[in-house]
Amino acid sequence: MTLMLNSPAALLILLVTLVASIIGLNRPQLVRWAMLRPYRLFRERQYEKLITSGFVHADWGHLIFNLITFYFFAFPLEQRIGSLRFVALYFIGMVLSEIGTCLKHRNDPNYASLGASGAILAVLFASIVYFPKSSMFIFPLPVPIPAPLFAVGYLVYSYYQSRQNTGNVNHDAHIGGALTGLAFVALTEPRAYRRLLEMVL
Repeated sequence: MTLMLNSPAALLILLVTLVASIIGLNRPQLVRWAMLRPYRLFRERQYEKLITSGFVHADWGHLIFNLITFYFFAFPLEQRIGSLRFVALYFIGMVLSEIGTCLKHRNDPNYASLGASGAILAVLFASIVYFPKSSMFIFPLPVPIPAPLFAVGYLVYSYYQSRQNTGNVNHDAHIGGALTGLAFVALTEPRAYRRLLEMVL
């Protein structure tokens, strides 16, 4: 609890995402309004959907998995880099992770996506640079999963799902988010990579 209270930006993002997603799961019209539709983005300039789509989720499984990942990595990362940089990372990750999807589906009027996964992957991969030996627990597995292994597994799963092209979860944004997180650290604190190499070698 102390960790969460000492990371006010991460706590606020978690609570807003949780509340908005729960409301959206009970009110489909909110989800339809918030979703990112690249076709409309380019033609109607609905740029706000780059943000609103990141606060609603497709179902309970999608929401819970994202928030579990966020919980394990966002709070210590905010304490390490500070609230302002954390907020910048989160929202830059959210927007940049969706650019590839917008270009890919810009002429498809039926495509729509939602979810915070791009932003959360940016947080996850940035966190690994600072805390490469961190781990997380996922029920019912009885042992902790090393963060780098979890991150790679997440990307492999995302790549597979993106090939299926089902549902409204933007799996392509996961890879974009991961790259954004790594690039953000490289640009804002490049010496973090030097410390990473010292820790793992």
